[in-house]
Amino acid sequence: MKRLSIYIVILLSFFCNSDELVFGKETLDNGINIVFEAAPKDTIFPKKYFLDENNTDIHIEMLINWSDKSPPGSPNGGFIPYLDVLATIQNNKGKVINVKLIPHLNISDNLHYAQNIQLPGSFDDLYDVTIYINPPKEGELGMHYDWKEKYGFFLKQNKFEYKSLSFKEVALKSRR
Repeated sequence: MKRLSIYIVILLSFFCNSDELVFGKETLDNGINIVFEAAPKDTIFPKKYFLDENNTDIHIEMLINWSDKSPPGSPNGGFIPYLDVLATIQNNKGKVINVKLIPHLNISDNLHYAQNIQLPGSFDDLYDVTIYINPPKEGELGMHYDWKEKYGFFLKQNKFEYKSLSFKEVALKSRR
């Protein structure tokens, strides 16, 4: 029992000390789980395609995975590929940026959608974030007859809104 308690404390301390700000958790009708996070900035490769870490305020992320409530054959915890993910970030003074989140790979989250960004205001501002998740464009994902007959679609368009978020704490953190 003592050993189990130690493991629980270690596990809880890991999650409580996370450098990431989880600002949304959603579950879609087909059992797909989504987590929206703001993480400390990072260097992303190949560097020529991504905002340099020195010019980045935060790393915005979306983890989207199948769950045990997803259709049979869907790998529990498996990454959902081929999505078109857009984020609109607006500060409380009306400044806006639009960002396309693209697949990224790291050790802690594995495959996820993300992007380094500069906030459209100061660290002290509050931000509204809207995430648009669109299914793959026609021709980017083949759907077999059995799936089409049983489910009819892969993923419907979704929109999630989060209001008055503070990114100051995560923006002041560093990964290294």
